[in-house]
This record gives sequence, structure tokens and C-alpha cells, in this order.
Amino acid sequence: MRGDDQDTGAMFSYVSPEARVRPDHPLRPIRRMTDAALERLSRRFDRLYSDIGRPSIPPEKLLRALLLQMLYTIRSERLLMEELEYSVLFRWFVGLGMDDPVWDATTFTKNRDRLLAGDVAEAFFQEVMAEARVAGLLSDEHFTVDGTLLAAWASQKSFRRRDTPPDAPDDPGNPTVDFRGEARKNDTHQSTATTYPVPFLER
Repeated sequence: MRGDDQDTGAMFSYVSPEARVRPDHPLRPIRRMTDAALERLSRRFDRLYSDIGRPSIPPEKLLRALLLQMLYTIRSERLLMEELEYSVLFRWFVGLGMDDPVWDATTFTKNRDRLLAGDVAEAFFQEVMAEARVAGLLSDEHFTVDGTLLAAWASQKSFRRRDTPPDAPDDPGNPTVDFRGEARKNDTHQSTATTYPVPFLER
């Protein structure tokens, strides 16, 4: 029987963010390392804040959010706040409840600058890196991809010798190419595939 496509609206959920994140998610060990580092830095946080006035963004939540921004390469605080608004995973990692309001991006940035000025953010990331290094989660390898090359990399058959004149293939969609015994290098071979620039998308 076909189910009804009903708009549930603002119904209560009795499942916590903790229960919605699978036990083997990669962020779980990072969250444990993060909490341990924040616990060691707690006294330094106390020295940064006054005992009076309006409460600021908790430094623990702010630093967890900054770590997420780095791990997921979110390019601005405004986009980070947007992700926090609807991502259960991000809310769980930062320590926000499902109904907790997300901070204004400008407020978040000002609070972040306070931690940066106090060298606390640097100390936090050093602590997390030390924990990750001990756990074997860090690597010295680095790999980047130029999006404009994806079309050329889609098929190795697009590569041919630079001194070979172009000719019509027997099958334009899947030409016959024999690379046996032939070493392909950038100085002797090039791609004949058409590449298209990948636009920088605004979200």
C-alpha cells in the first residue's frame, strides 16, 4: 500500500543526536581526542573570560566547530553556521542539541578572534594533533586534484604521442589504442580530450 506523503511539521523527536551518529563514524575518535584536549585547556579558558557580563559562545563548542570547518574544508563561518543549522552530525560533534539555536556568523567570528588572540586556538589544535599522531591518524602524504583535468583523466585512451598527427578514430566514443610496451610521459604524450573549466560554485 502506498504511504501518505504527509508534512509532519514541528513534531517532537525522542532520538538524541548521539544516537543518530553510527558507532564507527570517523568523527567519534576525533571527538574523544577533542574533549580530552579541551579538558586540559579548561583553566586557560577561565583566564580569558570575565566573571561578569553576558555569556559568550562556550569556547569548547567554538573550537569544535572550527575543527569541523578545517576537516570538511568549509570556506567561511557563514557556511559553517548554515551546516550547523541542519546537520545532525555537526550538531552532535559541536555539542549542540537539536533545538539549540545556531550562532550568528559575525558573533561567531568575534568570539573566534578572542581565542586566536589568546593563543588558545593554537594550543588546542596542537593538543589534537598530538593525540591524533599517537593514534596513528596523521599522514605526511598529500594529494590534490585539479578539477579541469577530470575530463582528460576519465579515459586513458585520450593520451597519444605529441608528434602523432590527429586522425579520425575507428570508434570516436571508444577508440582502439595500443599502449603495450610504450612508456607514457608528460614530455612525450598529451591528452586529446576536451577539458572544461570547473566553475567555483557559490552556495
